[in-house]
Amino acid sequence: MSTRNRFDEQLEILNSHIIDMGTLIERTISFAAMALITQEEEYVQKTIAIEEEIDHQEKQIESLCMKLLLRQQPVASDLRLISSALKMITDMERIGDQARDIAEITTFLNGKQIEQIKHIPQMAEATIKMVTESVNAFVMRDLELALSVAKSDDIIDKLFLKVRDELIELIKIDSENGASAIDLLMIAKYFERIGDHAANIAEWVVYAVTGKHKNG
Repeated sequence: MSTRNRFDEQLEILNSHIIDMGTLIERTISFAAMALITQEEEYVQKTIAIEEEIDHQEKQIESLCMKLLLRQQPVASDLRLISSALKMITDMERIGDQARDIAEITTFLNGKQIEQIKHIPQMAEATIKMVTESVNAFVMRDLELALSVAKSDDIIDKLFLKVRDELIELIKIDSENGASAIDLLMIAKYFERIGDHAANIAEWVVYAVTGKHKNG
């Protein structure tokens, strides 16, 4: 087998690991959202367990990327791909951290259900979609999909503003909702940050495909 063929095989393994890490991130966001909706400890613990798996997966991918850089002879497009993967997994790991933060904050709500806050679950769904599509864009080297994901961050930002306004109204109705409103605003802020990280991932896919980055 030629050196190039071996390198391509390793790139396929890298794709597989990125997909696995993306799946873990989707699950941890889902469990964090379930922890909020149900306020059951089971979902908090599941979120924490998966976040720890994400940390392990990040280290594996980082190690593989370094081996590819050191042992092979990558051309410019390969270097962009590998460097993009390294940047992506940093954002992916932070998404895992923030999902864990969301789950842990739900324990301070003391079982109090605030059903009027309907846009936070929508934020969770939107962020999961962004993560899924950004990972798919990387695996398929799909520039159009990556650009679409990067623009989707505006949806999350608008949902955050709706949540903020809903929480202000809740406090106006009953000041006793104040403590829970602060916790829920923090949760919404973490979902907003997850959206930012998903957009970052998409931007690195754009760089991998085109060699251009918005901050470059």
